[in-house]
Amino acid sequence: MKYLSIAIVTLVLTMNCTTKNETLVLSESYTEEFRPQYHFSPEEKWMNDPNGMVYYEGEYHLFYQYYPDSTVWGPMHWGHAISTNLVEWEHLPIALYPDSLGYIFSGSAVIDWNNTSGFGEDGKPPMVAIFTHHEPLGEQMDKIDFQYQSIAFSNDKGRTWTKYEGNPVIANPGIRDFRDPKVIWDHDSEQWILVLAADDHVKFYGSQNLIDWTHLSDWGREYGTHAGVWECPDLFPMTVENSDEIKWVLIQSINPGGPNGGSAAQYFVGNFDGKNFVLDEEFREHVTDEKAVWLDYGTDNYAGVTWSDIPAEDGRRIFIGWMSNWLYAQVVPTQKWRSAMTLPRVLTLHHEKEGYRLRTLPADELKSLEIETSNIPPGDLSDTYTVQTDPATNLYKLELTFKKPESGLIEIRFSNNADEYLSVGYSLAGKQYFIDRTFAGQSDFKEEFADYHTAHIAYDHENVDMILYLDHSSIELFADQGRTTMTDIFFPNELFSKIQIIADHNPVELLSGTISKLKKTW
Repeated sequence: MKYLSIAIVTLVLTMNCTTKNETLVLSESYTEEFRPQYHFSPEEKWMNDPNGMVYYEGEYHLFYQYYPDSTVWGPMHWGHAISTNLVEWEHLPIALYPDSLGYIFSGSAVIDWNNTSGFGEDGKPPMVAIFTHHEPLGEQMDKIDFQYQSIAFSNDKGRTWTKYEGNPVIANPGIRDFRDPKVIWDHDSEQWILVLAADDHVKFYGSQNLIDWTHLSDWGREYGTHAGVWECPDLFPMTVENSDEIKWVLIQSINPGGPNGGSAAQYFVGNFDGKNFVLDEEFREHVTDEKAVWLDYGTDNYAGVTWSDIPAEDGRRIFIGWMSNWLYAQVVPTQKWRSAMTLPRVLTLHHEKEGYRLRTLPADELKSLEIETSNIPPGDLSDTYTVQTDPATNLYKLELTFKKPESGLIEIRFSNNADEYLSVGYSLAGKQYFIDRTFAGQSDFKEEFADYHTAHIAYDHENVDMILYLDHSSIELFADQGRTTMTDIFFPNELFSKIQIIADHNPVELLSGTISKLKKTW
């Protein structure tokens, strides 16, 4: 194995940033400072939670909370985009507008394959959206019943929508925070199941037709963390990897209360019998006394949910989240637009030593972004390994596997000529992964923004395995085959031009490494 004996080894990347297959032209509207180049973001104005994610006839639909008149939160609409590959997105007109019942808050969408609702036409199933109506006047009058659930349907693949004339379909039972319905068809109980957030817990409802709903049960007051309001739940069954066992997963966002401050998403694993969710016994000890199991330990993956109606032959559980945090989302230093989505991710369920756990990895479709890949020579790093990158772009993917060091830390540092840097790595002493954006650029818009974020890990591992996706203003870490995930945004005053692997004067062995330049999709 090659020994890297000199302090700094430099590899200059001269990758061509265009290929024969790269036909997309970067729009003028996507050249703004900090604009993500391969993540989804709105053309302009404010965006937050992903909504109504559903797959139908070759198209992934991404609806989202949208305010078309400002770059800060306002009367919510459902924005709309579609993709055939989860990578390149086409913007479509606004799908749902506020009306006399209120703003259009978060929700979900399904394909009503058997036309249980009766909304279908010409023998084709309708696409049905289930969302929260938020009545602002009631909120201003200090009422508590100003949120309720409504539906709309489409018979042209989501291009136009008709709101159900009998809305709302679920009245408010007297709970101030009563929102964000997620619907799934449960084959075992032969009914539609709806889960929604109700302040500090979730409520389950059942229906035969998506119109008439019956309250089934409540769950969650005694489990997980309640440091903030529960929002945007998602409920679905999963087959445990390498087995025939089925478990149900409940993802539950919370704001505030995240592991590194502000917004985040916790999850639970158990069983669902068509009426009640029962937490798995092994999982219970990890989510009692205000403890949580987190889906992502970074500060910028919130309100994420999964796509409905992924074909059985695909079988994946595909997730996407809002890449921001309510601590600072409305004051980040972007001008024309605000916020982006995370990369699409695939969730899998595993039975680990510590119990049932989700793993999160980037969707395979993202490999199409890779223009050219260079190998990083394996060997012992005596000090620092440096890659000089293209100063005109910040678009890279790194795959790195290290033998776990006996002491110290491994740091991957992205830096620019303005003495700004972002660090991602692993600390043996803390038994944790970390992202440090303290010196990564602009942060005066919010005191809490510049900080050092950690993900403490409880599992055993011989190697330190990292996949990193770097965009102009975001970093996503997938560690140890997806066991640990972190997502952070940042705002450098100029693009990074150097990537370093820093061994901190401790013996570190790189087992394998690649760096791929990524193409723009806008």
